[in-house]
Amino acid sequence: MNDCEKTACGHKEELLQIMKLGMIITQTDPETVFNALRLALYGLEQRDEVRIFLSGRGVDIDKIDDPRFDVNTLARKVLDAGGQFLACGTCLKLRGSGGSEICPLSTLKDHYEIVRDSDRMVTV
Repeated sequence: MNDCEKTACGHKEELLQIMKLGMIITQTDPETVFNALRLALYGLEQRDEVRIFLSGRGVDIDKIDDPRFDVNTLARKVLDAGGQFLACGTCLKLRGSGGSEICPLSTLKDHYEIVRDSDRMVTV
């Protein structure tokens, strides 16, 4: 597809190519999660759609506390920019958690739909 297309009056108009980026976070290593969220935020700044599914240890994302990698602030920026977090309900229940704003209780169906509907997937 071309980056520009002529309109009826002959002017070129830029076409937006929106990518649907799906991410699966399965760990709590501060640096790895921080970099995944940086990628998510960058995608949102490019006007892409970003959906993040937290699975396994990833549902503890809001418990990551490392002064070098401020995961919680970055996760908030992703939310504020329009990103969506979903968290494995079974994984949350195993940890005695009902979820949070960053880790909303979700289902296997939600996980599947992210994989099915995304143009690209990143797993960390």
